[in-house]
Amino acid sequence: MKKIGLLLVLGLSVAAYAQSSADVAPTANTSPTAASFPFERIQAPTNADLYCAGFISQAHQPDANYVAGALNTPNTTRFVNGDLLYLAGTGYQLDKEYTILREIVDPNQHEAFAGQTKLIKSVGQPYAELARVKIVDTRNKMAIAQVEFSCDPIVPGDVAVPFVEKPTVSFHLPVRFDRFAPANAKTAGRILMAKDFDTQLGTGMKVYLNVGTNQGVKTGDYFRAVRGYEADRHNEVDSLSFKASTTEDTQKVAHVRRDLDPRRPQAG
Repeated sequence: MKKIGLLLVLGLSVAAYAQSSADVAPTANTSPTAASFPFERIQAPTNADLYCAGFISQAHQPDANYVAGALNTPNTTRFVNGDLLYLAGTGYQLDKEYTILREIVDPNQHEAFAGQTKLIKSVGQPYAELARVKIVDTRNKMAIAQVEFSCDPIVPGDVAVPFVEKPTVSFHLPVRFDRFAPANAKTAGRILMAKDFDTQLGTGMKVYLNVGTNQGVKTGDYFRAVRGYEADRHNEVDSLSFKASTTEDTQKVAHVRRDLDPRRPQAG
């Protein structure tokens, strides 16, 4: 099963370039200012970060085992830590742990960038990771499991798959972030979507890339998230700035880059 890489980003982006910790470490001959090169605050991912991140997979997750209800069904339809669940399906074993997944779709059908829906479909199906449960009884027609850890409320119909422990993530020491670093020839990808279909992102939030193990991406790799100015031209609000004058009437000679001149027609 191929999973799309997970990245903790500093802000909304539509592209990413790989960068090792050696690339971002300041050299002895430089004296970057805090304004130009802000200092990164590194926080290692928590257990919730690792097991609530979700993923995009080209392989369809098995759905023969699923949540049929809970101890207080039908009076309660959303289940969290400590609740007892009834799991339909076969193959359950006492004391075995399962991950509760949900095949998800954006009900708003809102695209963060043009072609996003088509691009996501070409990569795979998004899944939300909701909880980890443990089988406590198998004597009846349905297995009974207790929720040990939940990320979001579980509802009937959510899928149960065998739990797989994830590798820990090693973070590099805090360094100064070089926002002006040029592009390099390392692995590049694009941010397809974010957890919960968010479009405004910040520190600690989860995003999904269209590169993974097939492209050599490993757990613990770092990516630099960037966005070119060209993206503003395709935004109906941000593009208005390109149509405004950037010069002053008192300037005898206005040195304006031809590619940024609002009076010059833009390609595309």
